[in-house]
Amino acid sequence: MRGTAETVLQSASRIIPNKLVSTGRRRCPRFLAQSQLQKPDTDDGAPHTTRRAAALSLATVTLSGQLSTAKSLAEEGRRFWLDGLLDTLPPVSNKINNEETGTRSFLKQGIYMAKVGPKGSAYRLKKTAFDLLGMGDIIDQDAWGYIRKYLRLKSTFMYYDFDKVITAAPADEREGLTNLANRLFDNVEKLEVAIKSRSVPQTKSCYEETSRILEEVMAQMA
Repeated sequence: MRGTAETVLQSASRIIPNKLVSTGRRRCPRFLAQSQLQKPDTDDGAPHTTRRAAALSLATVTLSGQLSTAKSLAEEGRRFWLDGLLDTLPPVSNKINNEETGTRSFLKQGIYMAKVGPKGSAYRLKKTAFDLLGMGDIIDQDAWGYIRKYLRLKSTFMYYDFDKVITAAPADEREGLTNLANRLFDNVEKLEVAIKSRSVPQTKSCYEETSRILEEVMAQMA
């Protein structure tokens, strides 16, 4: 019996599982004897290390090509962005500034804005308004610094996008768009003051009014 068991164990050690064969609901492994496993023949008898080196060389060449392509695309993509940071805020062509200050308190410097044209600006206005409509959920979560930065960033985009949309709009639509932009930006400045005060009731009150105007923007840019 001992000899028979050793024979079975030796036979089992010379076989390895190859893949699973479906047998109805259960699966059982198919075994393949090691003697049936053969190394693939090579045409020239070159060692495996040579093939590995060749594969690595090919991978290196491919990666280098991909990096060069990515760099070229990045260089080309720069044409779609304003040259440099907004260290000095560009002037606008329409009357959407605060009449008392001649600017807007929320304008944020040091950002890039993509040149997307009037239609792209209208789309971005709608998307940015949608983003700001979700800000109300974090007003009472002690995230004042983040809220103010987020509001300034999004409002800066809307400020310049509104200017592009108004300029490209038909003459009979410009006044309505200008009034909408001024109502929005007047409320954003009030909201910014409320956020600085860290008063939850005042901030929520200003935000509710701003939200109604944001919904108007989304409807107008649809």
